[in-house]
Amino acid sequence: MSANNIKIIEGGITAVPGIEAAGVHCGIKKNGEKDLALIYSREPAVAAGVFTTNKFKAPPLLVTEKHIGNPIRAIIINSGVANACTGDQGLRDALNTAEFAAGKLGLKKEDVLVASTGVVGAYLPMKELSLGIEEAVGKLSPGGGKEAALAIMTTDTVSKESACRVEVEGDNISFTIAGMAKGSGMICPDMATMLAFIATDVKISRETLQKALVKAVAHSFNMVTVDGDTSTNDMVILLSNGAAEVEVTEDGPLWETFNKALLHICRDLAYKVVADGEGATKVIKLTVKGAPDYRTGRKLARAILNSSLVKTAFFGEDANWGRIITAMGYTDVDFYPERVDIFLGRVQVTASGKGLLFDEYQAKEVLRQGEIPVVVNLHMGPEEVTAWGCDLSYEYIKINSAYRS
Repeated sequence: MSANNIKIIEGGITAVPGIEAAGVHCGIKKNGEKDLALIYSREPAVAAGVFTTNKFKAPPLLVTEKHIGNPIRAIIINSGVANACTGDQGLRDALNTAEFAAGKLGLKKEDVLVASTGVVGAYLPMKELSLGIEEAVGKLSPGGGKEAALAIMTTDTVSKESACRVEVEGDNISFTIAGMAKGSGMICPDMATMLAFIATDVKISRETLQKALVKAVAHSFNMVTVDGDTSTNDMVILLSNGAAEVEVTEDGPLWETFNKALLHICRDLAYKVVADGEGATKVIKLTVKGAPDYRTGRKLARAILNSSLVKTAFFGEDANWGRIITAMGYTDVDFYPERVDIFLGRVQVTASGKGLLFDEYQAKEVLRQGEIPVVVNLHMGPEEVTAWGCDLSYEYIKINSAYRS
């Protein structure tokens, strides 16, 4: 049994058979935009999750961490209020959210995961939330993925969805992986600094699903940054409802294909988060070549992409490569400065750690692109690591200085 190439398909999380969703306005957001999403699996689903490393973990995240080992049937997500740093009341509100949703769906509260995103320190308006849950349950639909993706947005300017299908040769069967995400600012994952919800219909154990998700997150969501800030609430959740006649095991023939498809969805969603970074005008695709190991490449890439000076230089279309080497130099990573080559697109700006005379016009043309390719070659080993970031504009300051108003 082997698999064909991954086929990109239309839709979001409800592209997976057996998954329904809804998105409604319950009254958290005062502008009338959707602020409550519900994801529902018609069959009990195995669940895996990767969670923020921020020490101030929000109550909904704590509830989800507690429930995720159970067969999961639903995820309830609100936007506009993070329910973070809200103490015992916040924890009660998160638990009551799961319990109320479970009651309306005929489930146990342990079957429900909860997530929140928005302003830290604000409490959930439970009356409005309860009415919204009732409405969302009534609007659950196999076509409701788009509305759910809209409902989890905060400062996002566009919803973020991705879906793919893999045909299994010889057996006339297939499996699907699809998801949705939100994120625009406060993005510097170590997992996760955003919310992402992914579903698949393969048959798989929880342990195997968790292993696949951790691997995919490490090479996708954890390789993007917008502003260097790690959130209190964020998570990536993966549900598998087993609706397809396809079994995935670590020693089975579809393990590699499943991981490849999952990585595609995670990278696609992560890229859309960066491209929609608050105030961003450009995506920076940074590749560290010649690293001795993955850790070295990743730490250097993140340091460069998190540098405000690097980000503002790219916004200003200024080929100031000195800011790149400065960001590299203040890390705790061991490398040889005298070996470093840097390229902006096809324009080489340093060789062996020294600046080169280069065509400033050609470099500026590279920096005017919507996606700017940057390569840093350490000449130390075989590892190659790619990460994505964005520039830092005046609009970022405008958005974040007025976030609560």
